[in-house]
Amino acid sequence: MSTIQVLVVLVVVVALAFDYTNGFHDAANAIATSVSTRALTPRVALGMAAVLNLVGALLGQEVAKTIGSGIVDPGGGRRGLVVVLAGLVGAIAWNLATWVLGLPSSSSHALIGGLAGAGIAASVTVHWAVILDKVVVPMVVSPLIGFTVAYLLMVGILWAFRRANPHRVSRGFRHGQRLSAAAMAMGHGLQDAQKTMGVITLALVAGGFANAGGDIPLWVTLAAATAIALGTWSGGWRIMRTLGRRVIELDPPRGLAAETTAASVLYVTAFVFAAPISTTHTISSSIMGVGATRRLSAVRWGVARSMVIAWVLTIPMAALAAAAVYAVLSPIA
Repeated sequence: MSTIQVLVVLVVVVALAFDYTNGFHDAANAIATSVSTRALTPRVALGMAAVLNLVGALLGQEVAKTIGSGIVDPGGGRRGLVVVLAGLVGAIAWNLATWVLGLPSSSSHALIGGLAGAGIAASVTVHWAVILDKVVVPMVVSPLIGFTVAYLLMVGILWAFRRANPHRVSRGFRHGQRLSAAAMAMGHGLQDAQKTMGVITLALVAGGFANAGGDIPLWVTLAAATAIALGTWSGGWRIMRTLGRRVIELDPPRGLAAETTAASVLYVTAFVFAAPISTTHTISSSIMGVGATRRLSAVRWGVARSMVIAWVLTIPMAALAAAAVYAVLSPIA
C-alpha cells in the first residue's frame, strides 16, 4: 500500500473510533431523563438508543456535507490527510478528558475545533464564515431556544393538567416519555453520526478516492451508523448521572417536555439549516428550562456553570490538542 492509502485507512479507523467515543460520551443525551424518571431501565434505554442512533444516521446527509466541505479545506495528498487525522485525534482527546470528568461537553464542537486547530497549524484554509454561521451562532442560539421552548412547553403542561390526578398524570407521561426518548435518540444519530460521515468523506477526497461535493458512499454511512450505535450501547454512565440527576430532579412530565423540545431542535437544525449543533447543549438547556418552572433555585446552577465552562472550552481546547498532534505528525505530511 502507498503512504496515501495507509493514511486514508488510518483516518477512517480513527474517525470510526471518534464516532464510537461520541456514542458512549453522548449516550446520556438521549436517555438520561428517561432513566432518571424510571420511564426506562438503563439497559433497555441504552439498547433503544443504540438502535435508533443507527436509524437516525441513515436519514440524511446535509450535516455530513457541512462537515465534509464547509469547515476546513485541507488540500490533497499526505498533508490534507494528516490535517484530518490530527483534527480527529484532538477531538478524541478532549472527549476522553471530559468523559473522565463526567462533563457533558459537545463531541460535535470538539470535532469542529479539532479540524480548525489542525487547519491553522497546517496553514490551510479554514472557513471561518461557515464556522460562524453554522457552528458559533447555533452554539449560542440552540441552547437559548431549548431553554425557552422547554420552559414554555412545561408551563403549558402544568396549566393543562392542573386539576388532574398527579399519580395518573405521572404514569401517562412516563409512557409518553418512551416515545420522546426514542425521538431524541434518533435525532442524536441524525446529527452526530453524520459528522463522522463528513470527516471520512473529507479524507477520501483528500486521498483522491472521492469527488468533492458528491454523495457520501453507502459504506461510509453504514460504518458511521454502526460505530455510534456500538458506542451508545457501551454506555455513558458518568454523564448520564450529571444530566439526569445533578442538574435537576426530573419527573415524567418534565422529562417528556425536555426530550420533546430537544428532539425538535435537532430535527429542525439538521433538515432545515444543515447545521451541526450539539445534542449535549440542546438537551442540557432543555432540562434546565423545565427545571426552572419549579423555581430558579431548583436548578443546581453550580453544576450548570461547570457544564457551561466545558462548553466554552471545548472548541479552543480541542483545537490546541489537534494543533499539537499536527506538530508531531507534520514530518510525514
